[in-house]
Amino acid sequence: QAIVWDEYLTGPFGLIAQYSLLKEHEVEKMFTLKPGRLPPADVKNIIFFVRPKLELMDIITDNVLREDRGRSPQRDFHILFVPRRSLLCEQWLKEQGVLGSFIHREQYSLDLIPFDGDLLSMESESAFKECYLESDQTSLYHAAKGLMTLQALYGTIPQIFGKGDCARHVANMMIRMKREFPGSQNSIFPVFDTLLLLDRNVDLLTPLATQLTYEGLIDEIYGIQNTYVKLPPEKFAPKKQGEGGKDLPTEPKKLQLNSAEELYAEIRDKNFNAVGSVLSKKAKIISAAFEERHHAKTVGEIKQFVSQLPHMQAARSSLANHTSIAELIKDITTSEDFFDNLTVEQEFMSGVDTDKVNNYIEDCIAQKHPLIKILRLVCLQSVCNSGLKQKVLDHYKREILQTYGYEHILTLNNLEKAGLLKPQTSGRNNYPTIRKTLRLWMDDVNEQNPNDISYVYSGYAPLSVRLAQLLARPGWRSIEEVLKMLPGPHFEERQQLPTGLQKKRQHGENRVTLVFFLGGVTYAELAALRFLSQMEDGGTEYVIATTKLINGTTWIKSLMEKLEPAPF
Repeated sequence: QAIVWDEYLTGPFGLIAQYSLLKEHEVEKMFTLKPGRLPPADVKNIIFFVRPKLELMDIITDNVLREDRGRSPQRDFHILFVPRRSLLCEQWLKEQGVLGSFIHREQYSLDLIPFDGDLLSMESESAFKECYLESDQTSLYHAAKGLMTLQALYGTIPQIFGKGDCARHVANMMIRMKREFPGSQNSIFPVFDTLLLLDRNVDLLTPLATQLTYEGLIDEIYGIQNTYVKLPPEKFAPKKQGEGGKDLPTEPKKLQLNSAEELYAEIRDKNFNAVGSVLSKKAKIISAAFEERHHAKTVGEIKQFVSQLPHMQAARSSLANHTSIAELIKDITTSEDFFDNLTVEQEFMSGVDTDKVNNYIEDCIAQKHPLIKILRLVCLQSVCNSGLKQKVLDHYKREILQTYGYEHILTLNNLEKAGLLKPQTSGRNNYPTIRKTLRLWMDDVNEQNPNDISYVYSGYAPLSVRLAQLLARPGWRSIEEVLKMLPGPHFEERQQLPTGLQKKRQHGENRVTLVFFLGGVTYAELAALRFLSQMEDGGTEYVIATTKLINGTTWIKSLMEKLEPAPF
């Protein structure tokens, strides 16, 4: 059999089934879905793995219609929709006259994909846009389905807390699904004590700011796709004596980043300013370990040294990679542009001059800096001021449209609909109250040995994570007033556990909370939650689930309207 992949699915599937595994199951060839004839392959079955999107159905129709019916043996077609079958797509294929060509029409419910030991993602890139701009709640249904599957595997979660309209919607669906399938009550001891559902639009500020953790910066600068990152190859070329850079590699260097790599697990969540010292310490330890070989005298000692060699070599190459990445990032973080941008972000977040036109933003527009950078800053200012005065907002819009082109009026409209760039309606700015009550800005941040989650943005504590932290201790009752200022309802639900499964907590045993971000989460927020899990007196461990891993750039990009030029 051969598989034809919707290109977007290859990344997520790569995390669950490597090509080698598929080969064992008689997959001879793999193709990417594209218009035209399917490549020749000596196979009987062709299986399409696709998301239920109409534009993909057109490509499939094209593939099927161009199939050479005269050839023998004829090839059989099958289609698998990920994560759900769609009536609309099947109807479309029927109208094109190709639905009958598919022997099997199935669905593969891929809801939550494990990315790391404490991280699950649905990899639904348009979830935020669908929920907030298109009022399409399909992704929320998939989230609820994914949570039901988790409960089937790891026991019913006794407490559900949530904040936001989408969170309320997901909780309602879970309660309904549980009612409709009474048999789904299982007698598994619950692993999770609490589920916290958070809407992305409860905290629009966090993704807009530049993340300052090691992993966050890799994502901001190079983009991490399904735990893989592609980096400029120059820094990774092996240096040979006396050759001088003759043949530098041109292919980008692809690395997988997850906690399976010891060194990465240690530095991924640190503030970037604390990474250098860890790397130099590691370098000393590793070179000392390699020096040991000169002291190995007896056969036993030599044998022991040799047995440790593979581990030491892996550690050495891991160190070399991360030193190169850190150098690449440092070139950017030490640039004047990065510093100016960060200064303005931090002024906004700490409440300085958020209500008037910002000079730096004006200069950036005049110099035609990348549009997404401008949009991130303007949206950040708007969020930190509970919306902009109409005069300020109009000024920014006019400058942006005159510099970057009028087609962006649709994008500005989307940002307004999503609540990111809007006029101040109530006439008062709630952000300072929220900032002070939730301690979102800390002046004395310790980046090397942090004592608070604000280290991930060098001063700003992510609002979403602060809500999770306060829920654990002392509970949301202490911040009722602020919760009312944030969009959407907050609620608590309890799920009855079958008798005998109530947890008796041992002394010193941690509670486990699953935090589900509906609409996306950033690596800096992950770092902040991991920091809370590791706190000595924290008492709570966090597992994180999300619709998508995002950063400010990918998030704004998902809200931009791509306008095709007129076909003249």
